[in-house]
Amino acid sequence: MVSLELRFSGGMELLFGGTKAVTVDVPLKAGAATMRDLLPWMRDHLLKERPELFMDGDSVRPGILVLINDADWELEGDLEYALKASDEIVFISTLHGG
Repeated sequence: MVSLELRFSGGMELLFGGTKAVTVDVPLKAGAATMRDLLPWMRDHLLKERPELFMDGDSVRPGILVLINDADWELEGDLEYALKASDEIVFISTLHGG
């Protein structure tokens, strides 16, 4: 199990039942599990509606900024980032209707 702090903003919280922050114990092995493992777990266990607005293939949709411990996940290895206990992962939608 790995314990993570997940945060949602910019409209992402609406897809996750209005939750802005949640601490989760994910049944993945810390250090061995990656973001590639976390995203489908989130889709299957936390997402409340419209999975097509969260994921595209095995990654997040374009327009969703992901921060891992306050750093852009692209700097951390994207989907290959190895999860560690107490990581804070933030999902921010940059897409807005007009």
